[in-house]
Amino acid sequence: MNLFATVLTYSAPTANYRGESELNRTVIQKVTDGRFDYPIISPEAMRNALREILAGYGLSCNRSRLHDEEQLAVTFADYPNPDAYVDDFFFGYLIAASAKDRKKIRDEVKRDDFTFKRDSVLRMNLAKGLEPYRHSTVFTQSPLAAEGSKYKNADTSALLHRETAVTAFQYPFALNLNDCQQKPDWTRSLLKAIGELNDVAGNHARSYFEMAPASIVVRLTESLVAGYETYGFKKPKDRESYSFPEVIEGLLQDPPDYIGEEFYLGGRLVKEMDAATLAKLKAQGVTLDRDPRRLLDIVAEKAFA
Repeated sequence: MNLFATVLTYSAPTANYRGESELNRTVIQKVTDGRFDYPIISPEAMRNALREILAGYGLSCNRSRLHDEEQLAVTFADYPNPDAYVDDFFFGYLIAASAKDRKKIRDEVKRDDFTFKRDSVLRMNLAKGLEPYRHSTVFTQSPLAAEGSKYKNADTSALLHRETAVTAFQYPFALNLNDCQQKPDWTRSLLKAIGELNDVAGNHARSYFEMAPASIVVRLTESLVAGYETYGFKKPKDRESYSFPEVIEGLLQDPPDYIGEEFYLGGRLVKEMDAATLAKLKAQGVTLDRDPRRLLDIVAEKAFA
């Protein structure tokens, strides 16, 4: 059994996931789609936030971020152990070791099931903004440190130039539930963490942007592929919110394009459906819930029933 899902966040101003700065200009990372550039957030940034959320739930994580170093830095509590650490289990790992080092590590670990690398059980792709970047910028003033200050970050005041976008993001993720069978409680916690995903990417000091789902589309299926466009949220011309037309319209065909019992729709997507559409989807066996977090709980129970 495989789980495929696409999450749509709420729309808000964001300066998250900055790239390299150009002088005093902070640059949002972007990807070109057609004629426009769209802001993006990397799956690595979301995975790091998920790791910290899972640790906050009280689950053991091997890797943790060191926040007071001169450059990006992490520390590992132990050699990888997917039976003991939730992040090693879901996110995979790699130990870059020579043949000589490998023998030394194996002698030290003394575990028959030890491996130097493991693929990620959780598959994710870029979070992509639904609105293109419009060259919007915000200027803020960085003050000088006056004489007599205990420390100085700058001898002069600086005008900071920050790229900003107002958009929702959508991102897909996937799980092979057969791989998760040995850790059902961890998998439930992972789905809960996705439902509460926050503190993703760089600009935490100034930017509060939730990556938790405003809407979500989930498919539980034996198929090895999702079978639909995973970046499927679209904005109709006559509405302010977003829909997932390929799946919803496909389920309403006669005969339907998909098996209704495999689909779970939640959040704002459901709240804004008209009564006739809701009734038709329920008749097809689609599970609907106005709360995306409650829907993920239902999916977890179904996955491990």
